[in-house]
Amino acid sequence: MTGSEAIAYIHSYSWKGSIPGLSRTFELLRRMGDPQKKLKFVHIVGTNGKGSTAAMIASVLRKAGYTTGLYTSPYIFRFNERMQVDGVEISDAELGEVTEFVRPHAEQMQEHPTEFELVTAIAFAYFARHNCDIVVLEAGMGGAMDSTNVIDAPEVAVFTNIGLDHTEYLGDTLEEIAATKAGILKPGCDAVCYRVNESVEAVYERICRDLQIPLHKAQFDAIVSKTHSLEGQTFDYEDRKDIFLPLLGDHQLHNAAVAITALDALRGRGWQISEQNLRDGLHDVRWPGRFDLLRRDPLFIVDGGHNPQCIAALAQNIRDYLPGKELTVLTGVLADKDYSHMYAVVAPYAARFVTVTPPNPRCLSANELAECLRAFGKPVTAAESVTQGVQLALAQAGTNGAILAFGSLYMIGEIRDAVEKS
Repeated sequence: MTGSEAIAYIHSYSWKGSIPGLSRTFELLRRMGDPQKKLKFVHIVGTNGKGSTAAMIASVLRKAGYTTGLYTSPYIFRFNERMQVDGVEISDAELGEVTEFVRPHAEQMQEHPTEFELVTAIAFAYFARHNCDIVVLEAGMGGAMDSTNVIDAPEVAVFTNIGLDHTEYLGDTLEEIAATKAGILKPGCDAVCYRVNESVEAVYERICRDLQIPLHKAQFDAIVSKTHSLEGQTFDYEDRKDIFLPLLGDHQLHNAAVAITALDALRGRGWQISEQNLRDGLHDVRWPGRFDLLRRDPLFIVDGGHNPQCIAALAQNIRDYLPGKELTVLTGVLADKDYSHMYAVVAPYAARFVTVTPPNPRCLSANELAECLRAFGKPVTAAESVTQGVQLALAQAGTNGAILAFGSLYMIGEIRDAVEKS
């Protein structure tokens, strides 16, 4: 099986759906020899910041000399990004080999796994093949019924920022969502949390107390922002001074505080991570698609944020990094997102809009989105393709303007390719 055949197989109709429960994943892994039991984990759940926080932790662990797996979703440019060892994504050849190994086990099950369950099982087999010392494991929607929760107690369970997303599965309030996310907690791990509010923290505190799990809270009041530019930012955190982070935005400083707190928890459990490892790992971390600079002339920035917290962070980044710039907004969105709120927040900073249709069955068409955006009284052009949208945005921005592409992660890869060819 080739890599492209493996991806086609994974995306095939057989595995479609999102069905709560862990029984299918447990059965599939048992048939495979339980590769997850050979691994240690940092398990990450949350609404926002999971990927960035996971990337920071994995980068530092690599600098410390550990063979480090990283499992994330969704992907930005290609499927293989979802599973990496030491910063290198799975090759097409190995993706084919591992999928070929998992395939008969999945097909022999009376109740087939879902696509996410199948991918998770493939990832565990891949990490076990590479004898990873530790795997930084990002959950899907997260919580007790997430297929990543088949692991034994992780070294550290990390809770990033939470918001009201996937409420039909997770709960209608932040407290209910926090309780669902806390389903990953197991006796024997440490826990780390992003500071949301007292009532959410009380949920984590109660569950950790019941399970006798140490809870470490990131100290956001100990963050001091020192400098920021489009190259990155420096900050102090507690007694650590002048840490450099290439990821942009105040929210990334909060994510970094969570990552540092998790790394300190790992050190407390005996993992050998020096201060220089920590600094080097944060300095070199890469996480594309989050206020990511693709080009300088004109400035072309892409951001995959789409929920209310991400959009608030995006607006702050516009104020911090693009003050006074005439902003051309290149955008596309999925029809099931709260896009009226998204654009109400960003529209005051836009000089004009160019709309595109994201490559996803749930998309809102460029023409429909254009009609919606005309209500803001700014010029709007609907493009026939993402590539044409990039060309129109570049032409309309001129050399002194700036382009911000945002709205859907699904179009970022196509945007990057079009910018590179322009």
